[in-house]
Amino acid sequence: MTDAATPRTIRVVDMHTAAEPVRIVEAGYPELHGATILEKRRDALTRFDHLRRMLMLEPRGHAGMYGVIPVAPSHPDADLAVLFTHQEGYSTMCGHATIAIGRWAVDSGRIALTDGRANFTLEAPCGVVRVEVDATGDDAPLVTFESVESFAGQLDRRVEVPGFGVVRVDIAFGGAYYAILPASRLGLSLRDTPLETLVAAGVAITDAARRALTIVHPGERDLGFLYGTILTDDVALGDHRGAPSYNLCIFAEGQIDRSPTGSGVTARIALAAARGEMSVGQTCEIRGVSGEGFRGTLASAERREAGLVSRVRVAGRAYYAARSEFIAERHDRFANGFALPARFADL
Repeated sequence: MTDAATPRTIRVVDMHTAAEPVRIVEAGYPELHGATILEKRRDALTRFDHLRRMLMLEPRGHAGMYGVIPVAPSHPDADLAVLFTHQEGYSTMCGHATIAIGRWAVDSGRIALTDGRANFTLEAPCGVVRVEVDATGDDAPLVTFESVESFAGQLDRRVEVPGFGVVRVDIAFGGAYYAILPASRLGLSLRDTPLETLVAAGVAITDAARRALTIVHPGERDLGFLYGTILTDDVALGDHRGAPSYNLCIFAEGQIDRSPTGSGVTARIALAAARGEMSVGQTCEIRGVSGEGFRGTLASAERREAGLVSRVRVAGRAYYAARSEFIAERHDRFANGFALPARFADL
């Protein structure tokens, strides 16, 4: 076979958590350089972003695809390490993908089960999270992760949003920063307003908040950015009397999470704790647009000089969808992926 005909191949396993896709790379991705996971994240962006595009975008992926690139751990306490990817770039934390990784790690033999259970530490760009896998039932294993330190970064910030005027938002961190507010504050209904209208509103809020607010993570410069917006219903997490709360996470310039968003659930619970609406040990269920929920528990809360810092436990199940080997031929115009343009003139 000539060099011109030699294809690039990457082997993956596709899973989903609450209907949100998770494409995990198993072979074919180059080794990343860097002493820390954030340095490896920068290396992936600098040298191999064409591979992210190949795996996430059409014709091999789609605008809602999400991915995981396993890497060698940098933190001495980590058993495994990963980067998270999507159609626009690289996330700092992803709960639905962490739940999928928990099942994949034990099924692939990377983490051993003892009496149907396993515990391990996973290094993500936001830090090290603890993961528990319970495979003792007849369903997919129940995977629970405990978040990095999470908190409400800014409360009741007023942002001028085109089409909505001045809007009050909260900024909370659950491994990534989100602007969080009920859809009703915009005059919309999370349950009845068309999804495309909610998505457009979420994008407008994210864009406006990025322009108006300065976000600085207390420990890592690379984490100091607004990842997206979460629109919620009007159910109070600490007093829902068994009823689930629903939310919609809009990120990456209009990508929506079909699941409740694990880092978003973490951020919402940390926000509720900061507002005194949840206490340690309380649990709630939060559901996404697929209708499938995650269980979130306020595991701990510590008052510090800068405010309340929480750790949150999030539980869910992931399922297999496919195993594939993706091929990118050298002369394929779309070897590195293709994103639909807004109009033909943008081609």
